[in-house]
Amino acid sequence: MAALMPISQNHTLKNADNRLIPDLSTVAALMRDDMTAVNAVIQKRLQSEVVLINQMGHYIINSGGKRLRPLLALLSARAFGYNGTHHLDLAAIVEFIHTATLLHDDVVDGSELRRGRETANNIWGNEASVLVGDFLYSRSFEMMVELKNMRVMEILAHATNTIAEGEVLQLLNCHDPETSEERYMDVIHSKTAKLFEAATQLGAVISGRNTAEERAMATYGMHLGTAFQLIDDVLDYSATASDMGKNVGDDLAEGKPTLPLIYAMRVGTPQQAAIVSKAIENGGHEQIAAVMEIIESTGAITYTAKLAQQEADKAVAAIADIVPASPYKDALYTLAEFSVNRAY
Repeated sequence: MAALMPISQNHTLKNADNRLIPDLSTVAALMRDDMTAVNAVIQKRLQSEVVLINQMGHYIINSGGKRLRPLLALLSARAFGYNGTHHLDLAAIVEFIHTATLLHDDVVDGSELRRGRETANNIWGNEASVLVGDFLYSRSFEMMVELKNMRVMEILAHATNTIAEGEVLQLLNCHDPETSEERYMDVIHSKTAKLFEAATQLGAVISGRNTAEERAMATYGMHLGTAFQLIDDVLDYSATASDMGKNVGDDLAEGKPTLPLIYAMRVGTPQQAAIVSKAIENGGHEQIAAVMEIIESTGAITYTAKLAQQEADKAVAAIADIVPASPYKDALYTLAEFSVNRAY
């Protein structure tokens, strides 16, 4: 399996049963067999008679991602006592959809680095990246059909459509310093959190759970995905390139008005707001030092991190009283904590 990195600090949170929440190494151990099986499904279903598809697909799938979304699908199913094998296929489908979005994102953004490695588009070109992304989307839908579950199809079809809408919304916001916090949160919910929501909801669906339980898992995933993206925004201005696997300030260079920038313009002085606004309009790294100083002085990082913590708390609350106690529920709590306390 792709190794899950341990959180860099001790954990003192307790779950509803007053037991200490395990760290990520415990989650990795708990899910090792399932994740190994998922990776086998991924490798098998990546196969194509077209050599370039095999090369690019394996390159990006094996590029060191956290496998967080497929892990959530597995944990959700196990938390409800699921003992079949369809959760493995769903986890692979979710990873294929996520990987397709990464391939397309990197083309749109002109990215050269992801997870510390060259992006596929930087190696094979934009055309190949877009087309292999399309292959992964279509392969994921082939796999959905094989499950013969219309509810699964409905959730994933809606999720992929919403993600595409989120991509377009983000494109419309690029280089626009007038982007509001509300508009930006709409992008997060559509572009990032929607696949988290689908992954956790699907675990409840294939377990045959009721509407309330399905809704609780969907809510957990939505809030977790939102928290995760907000911390990504924080890390873009506070982590090192080696920790993130991409260059610091890349979002600003691409003209993306993320929440730290939006907040800094809102509470900063007119002069500070003008500097940030111009940096968003122009993109590039020329103003990164000045912008980072403004972000620090306005408390934008603290504000964004606080909002992320609120989202993680909402994720935990969504399942606290409805998902039965188990090591899998503990693991879902751990991932909520990880989402806001990570350094990568």
